[in-house]
Amino acid sequence: MRSEKSPMNRSERRSVGALAGVFSLRMFGLFLVLPVMALYAAELEGATPFMIGLAVGIYGLTQALFQIAFGTLSDRFGRKPLIVLGLLVFAAGSVIAAVADTLTGVIIGRALQGSGAIAAVVLALVADLTREQQRVKAMALIGMSIGGSFLLALMAGPALDRWIGVSGIFWLTAVLALGCIVVVVWWVPTPRHAAGDPGSKASTDYFREVMANAQLLRLDVGIFILHMVLTAVFVVAPFALVETLGLERDSHWQVYVPVLVGSILLMAPLLILGMRRERTFWVFRSAIFIVLVGQCVLFSGADQALTLIAGLACFFVGFNLLEAMLPSLMTRLSPGYAKGTAIGVYNTFEFAGVFVGGALGGILLGLFGSPGVFAFCVLATLVWLVVALTGRTPQLRNSVTLRLDGEIDLASGSIEHSLSALNGVDQVTVLPKDCVAYLRVDESCFDPKQAHAVPGVLAPD
Repeated sequence: MRSEKSPMNRSERRSVGALAGVFSLRMFGLFLVLPVMALYAAELEGATPFMIGLAVGIYGLTQALFQIAFGTLSDRFGRKPLIVLGLLVFAAGSVIAAVADTLTGVIIGRALQGSGAIAAVVLALVADLTREQQRVKAMALIGMSIGGSFLLALMAGPALDRWIGVSGIFWLTAVLALGCIVVVVWWVPTPRHAAGDPGSKASTDYFREVMANAQLLRLDVGIFILHMVLTAVFVVAPFALVETLGLERDSHWQVYVPVLVGSILLMAPLLILGMRRERTFWVFRSAIFIVLVGQCVLFSGADQALTLIAGLACFFVGFNLLEAMLPSLMTRLSPGYAKGTAIGVYNTFEFAGVFVGGALGGILLGLFGSPGVFAFCVLATLVWLVVALTGRTPQLRNSVTLRLDGEIDLASGSIEHSLSALNGVDQVTVLPKDCVAYLRVDESCFDPKQAHAVPGVLAPD
């Protein structure tokens, strides 16, 4: 049996570290303009509330649309060439946005940034360059790096705006993208072959199964609503900081830094509590409730300094907690053989939420002002909370992968029957073609030695 507790080897550490850097720097470039984009867009020719919202969220639409295309092309032409292509497209979009003097030009640049959709390709390359038992750890490290880049970007964006302006931020993101290309070409190893784990490849059958899984679908809807609300908030919050607190755009860091740092400190104990299996979904639902409370506070008084800051702080406590928990829940609830497909669907919902939040936020801002946007966020979060509270609480299980002896008849069902009879095993999926069995187990009562003793199961690496 393969253990996820064994350490990564030198090549895996190098690969994962480099790819985490590439992924997080790209997302850092996207997030840098998030806290300042709405105010910057409002100053440009052609600005309307809808166009402002579109400028904030358009990259989510193109990222969702091109993610599958880039992943498919990488299967044919290789991972690294497609990552380089995506980074070049991202850099080109950054340059277009930097030189644009109209809002339409900025929107085109932002859309092109999102078109360099390398997320799925990077994750596929991680799978190619790591052993199966190290992939959960690798994905967790990449997720942590993205979360860190998001928080750092929200704090750094307004400060950089003060020094180099939004155009300068776009130029900086272009330079970062070109630097990432150097890392990909000269530092990231080239895989000899694509990973054999079928869970890293989307197929029609896997897609249908993932979309029919109610537990996974609830998480997909959750990440959609979370990022829809986030983007909608950043359509209106910058204006509120100017109108309520009298802060210029380049001084907004004075609010974001203490709010975000404080939210991290407040959410940390809840995250630790959520690591306990019996408390995970209690903390998860509590985090949604915290987001709801934050939106209610913003709706009730974004025109007052205290309620504006309190609402943002409350929102980010819940947001950061959910951002940390949702990917983990997704990987633990998805079938081992379809994890890649489940993650791809999850990411697509996330990016779609960014676009919808920006577009709808802009429309509602034009029709009803900021109270209309916050009311929409309250309603959306309330729907999510009701879904989370009324749905059946799933049992969290760990995934175990076993290598099987290809010399025996794996299609007969005998190994599947033997593994299913083991204590602590909830589900067994045998893939004869790949000589692999995927188990979902209750770690508290599952004995790996018993699984290893089943005839036909090969020794661990």
